[in-house]
Amino acid sequence: MKGKYTTCFAAMMLLGLFGLAETKETSVPLQNYSPYADRNFPENLYWGDTHLHSRHSFDASFQGNLLTPDAAYRYAKGETVMAHTGEPWRIARPLDFLVLSDHSEYMGILYGVQQEDERILASELGKRWKAFNDAGNKQNIMQDFVRAVNRGEKLPVSEKLLHTSWQDAIDAAERHNKPGSFTAFIGYEWTSSTIGNLHRNIVFRDDASLASQVLPLSSVDSSDPEKLWQWLAAYENKTGGRVLAIPHNGNLSNGAMFPDKTFSGKALSRRYAETRARWEPLYEVTQMKGDGEAHPYLSPDDGFADFETWDYGSLSSPVIPKEPWMLKHEYARSALKLGLKKEQELGANPFKFGLIGSTDSHTSLSSASEDNFYGKFANEAPTSPERLKSHFKITDKLPLPGVIAQAASGYAAVWAHENTRESIFDAMQRRETYASTGPRIVLRFFGGWDFKQDAASRPDYVRIGYHQGVPMGGDLINVPEGEAPEFLIVASKDPQGANLDRIQVVKGWLDSDGLLQEKVYDVALSDGRKVNRPGKVKPLKHTVDLKTATYTNSIGEAQLATVWSDPDFNPEARAFYYVRVLEIPTPRWSTYDAAYFNEPLSKEVPAIIQERAYSSPIWYTP
Repeated sequence: MKGKYTTCFAAMMLLGLFGLAETKETSVPLQNYSPYADRNFPENLYWGDTHLHSRHSFDASFQGNLLTPDAAYRYAKGETVMAHTGEPWRIARPLDFLVLSDHSEYMGILYGVQQEDERILASELGKRWKAFNDAGNKQNIMQDFVRAVNRGEKLPVSEKLLHTSWQDAIDAAERHNKPGSFTAFIGYEWTSSTIGNLHRNIVFRDDASLASQVLPLSSVDSSDPEKLWQWLAAYENKTGGRVLAIPHNGNLSNGAMFPDKTFSGKALSRRYAETRARWEPLYEVTQMKGDGEAHPYLSPDDGFADFETWDYGSLSSPVIPKEPWMLKHEYARSALKLGLKKEQELGANPFKFGLIGSTDSHTSLSSASEDNFYGKFANEAPTSPERLKSHFKITDKLPLPGVIAQAASGYAAVWAHENTRESIFDAMQRRETYASTGPRIVLRFFGGWDFKQDAASRPDYVRIGYHQGVPMGGDLINVPEGEAPEFLIVASKDPQGANLDRIQVVKGWLDSDGLLQEKVYDVALSDGRKVNRPGKVKPLKHTVDLKTATYTNSIGEAQLATVWSDPDFNPEARAFYYVRVLEIPTPRWSTYDAAYFNEPLSKEVPAIIQERAYSSPIWYTP
């Protein structure tokens, strides 16, 4: 078994920041080296958001979003748009791709009522909602909507009107999709909330010629995820296209996102497991409604598990306080562990997913930076210090966390061949993705059986990773006798962000007694620190100035890398491994607000946070 090897290699990474340095290889004689002959792997990193709402979404429009799908794409591409406050807003750095995922439930109808669209006002539903709106009874409109979504009580509206809104969303994606430059995916959000938040974002690989052949499934049609999977299969069978679903962060699901039983109450079967894994290759692990990687109750030995934690029930079916049993069915790490056990029982793993982050912003503005955080809804913009005073409010009916509880998170990172719908979709399908809570940390993660100790410090480490192992999202099989898995990990700071504190490997496994276990290993550390005997690491002293909401990069490292071998490997035990990269401490968005408005810091949220990235797992199966 090989030992640990860690290096900080800023000079080398100047050549290979994005894993492209193999073109500069000099250690191999020129006559024996062809720079492109064996490079059939993805070399490009693309950043995007797979969960964004425009005025077409009922709740976004209800909260004052007047911005079009076009505005959402323009903002994501780096153009200045006029926000709801009448002020110009622009993303700090453009995105590479975007999925505009408006709720399919009554898509575009409320905005049409507000704008007195004659086509909508001619419908029975349009007349009813206009009467409520004119009488100042907007809550009656909301009650109509919630009842329809939660109980499946269809409100009277023609499919023609719904199809018009869907076609508008499709047309906007077609206008802004520029292969090689910017990818605009066609998509929507299916919004099941009957027993908890079971929402899924639907992403099409296809263009308008195929996507326009169907009307999105809504939870009014069915709240059962299995019905959604049937709809996805029917779409592919009808059109020959391709589509996938990404489950919403499960921390508001009342323990129903990763269940022991089906929506209809039946025991899980192998068919269920295979079907879910087929249609849902990714999971949204972080977003504005909290972070869903781990929970301190489930992982008490993990000092970084309590990050932007939302401990509430679902807004549509609250349980206050949240029952502890729910948590293990809501958080990604726990779900990955449950998947190992289900695979042993059923012969297939229903929870075998890669990780991404996205915003779930309802403002049309994909804003996930701490120093450029607009808020989740249009009426929560940083125009005054009032949102700092929007504290947690827990009632006997609904958990109502204030704006202060929102996380400025997150983004999806994808390793793909090119910036096109086809290439990025295929990367999502094979789970070669990772999540960020906002910073654009560059992360490569490979698993294999025979990486050399110097692999992480070589300029061609990416080629080595692909040729001698599997990337994030892959599977390790056929363990050589007496060997343990080795992981080649390289992480680089966001070029415009904070230095890195550490790289950790999170392992989950099913032991010989049938019990699920986990362990977090610190495998690469900044500032010359070492892991001591109890497995603890001395924390860095932060450089944050709370009064000015500033920090310095005088601590941490620009790059960290390692080849790490699992010291506790059991070849008989099913396991998964994923990487968590932590930045040095930096100010939270609320700290930026407090400094700007000269207000006191909230005592309900931390003033300083450690942003992070989560890789998709690599699985080991005996």
